[in-house]
Amino acid sequence: MDGHKLVASLKRMSEIEEVKQITHLTHVLFPGTHCPLMGAALAVRGIQDAMMMVIGTDECAYYTKSLTLNGDSFGGLDGRCVSVVLDSGDVTFGSRKRVVAAFKEMVEEYQPKVVFLVTTCLVEIIGDDMDAIADELSEQYDIAVMAVHTEHFKCENHLPGITRTLEACVDMMKPQPANDKVNVLGQRMGSFEGTELYQVLTQSGVKIGLQIPSNCSVEEIKGASGAKANIVVNDTALPMAKKMKRKFGTPYVVFEKFVAPQRIYQAYTQLFEALDYPPPKMLEEKYRQAMEQTEQAKQRLQGLRYIYGNTPYPLFEYNRFLVDLEMIPLVIQTADLPEEDLEDRLYIQSKHDPYLVLPANIAPLQFVYDVLKPNFYLGHEYAHRLRKKKIALVRSDQAASMLGFEITHYALDSLQKAQEELMQMHRMLERSPA
Repeated sequence: MDGHKLVASLKRMSEIEEVKQITHLTHVLFPGTHCPLMGAALAVRGIQDAMMMVIGTDECAYYTKSLTLNGDSFGGLDGRCVSVVLDSGDVTFGSRKRVVAAFKEMVEEYQPKVVFLVTTCLVEIIGDDMDAIADELSEQYDIAVMAVHTEHFKCENHLPGITRTLEACVDMMKPQPANDKVNVLGQRMGSFEGTELYQVLTQSGVKIGLQIPSNCSVEEIKGASGAKANIVVNDTALPMAKKMKRKFGTPYVVFEKFVAPQRIYQAYTQLFEALDYPPPKMLEEKYRQAMEQTEQAKQRLQGLRYIYGNTPYPLFEYNRFLVDLEMIPLVIQTADLPEEDLEDRLYIQSKHDPYLVLPANIAPLQFVYDVLKPNFYLGHEYAHRLRKKKIALVRSDQAASMLGFEITHYALDSLQKAQEELMQMHRMLERSPA
């Protein structure tokens, strides 16, 4: 593969207005995309006493069952995931009759508290009104039944399945008396109790309510509408927070895995304003320390070039932070261009104009490296293969279980470790015989 021709085929950020204009390095993805059906399963997994009924082909049923058999979160073979496999007759005449019969059998055997009817591509193509069927079953059996649509032909990955499952949970909720708790929406990786944000809240006397989809119950979801505020820690939960605000008036604050100290401090400030609590004095000191480390790191990192792959951080917020460190983005891989990230994208573009590519098979990236010659790769790649090209890998996976200024410290430490590795590579190259 000719690296120069490959790079010449790419478009820069300034040339792109929508996702379909972004170039693929290859037609083959690595490791390939997962459909929203997987996302729905991941979300339902965290709701202890909820059942998932997958409606679709035998392939979809097998895929989901094999996924839910791993670990004990779904209860194994006889656990909380069941399937309704459709045949040609259902495609021709509609699936309602088979779904209703299967639902009756499931209720008799499992006595579920809540059921998510998860559609697949086939159901969406034939046009069965699963929302109406869910309402009918909910009324008939006096349990919450929600339809979750997981067609893959309208999206690129599994994340819409998580988003739609969380949003459907709002339909379980009823108006509740106001309380002084906060809900944590979107906590998927690690334990919220281990984060800096949790420590700051609890030390300030704030009580934690619903945590979804980490490890919650149906009863906790039903009572979540009385919370004083929602904290959105992942953008998959933003539609849920917006729906709760429309339906119950519950305010929300976006507090994702921000890296820039200013963005983190702003999120803390907005959160304590929503809670009507005075912000703790410790935040000023944490902010000062994070800003101090940022300025020190800038002296070592400025001018270094990088390719961005995939990290737990908000993509464009993180890249803006790197640009503020005077680092140079060469390529940014992204599967989306959210409207809420426009300000960050325009800021990056005002300083540099990196290439945008869709998340790529890492094989063709070898030819991009040879042409662009980055110092760092941020995301998932083979470290030994990068070293051969004098590129240091910047690791970030541990940030998946962090929230707050701890992310700034970890992100900067990771970058500086990579910079030290880069210097070591060059020293070894200087010592090697000509």
